Amino acid sequence: MLFDLDSDPEVMRFISKGQPTSMTRIETVIIPKFLHYYQHSPPRGFWAAHEQSNGEFIGWFHLRPDIYEPEEMELGYRLKRSAWGRGFATEMSRALVEKAFCEWHYEKVSARTLEVNMASRRVMEKAGLQFEREFLWGADLLPEWSEEERRGVKYGLARSQRY
Repeated sequence: MLFDLDSDPEVMRFISKGQPTSMTRIETVIIPKFLHYYQHSPPRGFWAAHEQSNGEFIGWFHLRPDIYEPEEMELGYRLKRSAWGRGFATEMSRALVEKAFCEWHYEKVSARTLEVNMASRRVMEKAGLQFEREFLWGADLLPEWSEEERRGVKYGLARSQRY
């Protein structure tokens, strides 16, 4: 099942503080939002990632309008712990950045993560994105998180920087 990622608190430590997403929220909010992206062209949306050797689902990647700067395309990913440190995030992120610029002609790709999420920051850098700035995720987006826990970083790359 696509959402089994939520069952491992370690996987979710940077997204939901280890709390699983309720099935009601998945059915009424998340899946409809995912499906909405597929109505657009050029492509945007979510891509499932599977282990090539055995077909096991290991996570997903997305390319969608950034929540704060919708003219930019946001790169994101969520992987099962068993897939960490194996290069999957970097490989797929690079592929999506390449398609975003070369095939789909987006002007800018950006990504955001929590400041303390060094693994995600390294993936962003390996995908060619460059550090832009620090910011604070809104309390409305991460309720009950302290200001320190909501510290984030933004990375980005404009097509003009690449070509």
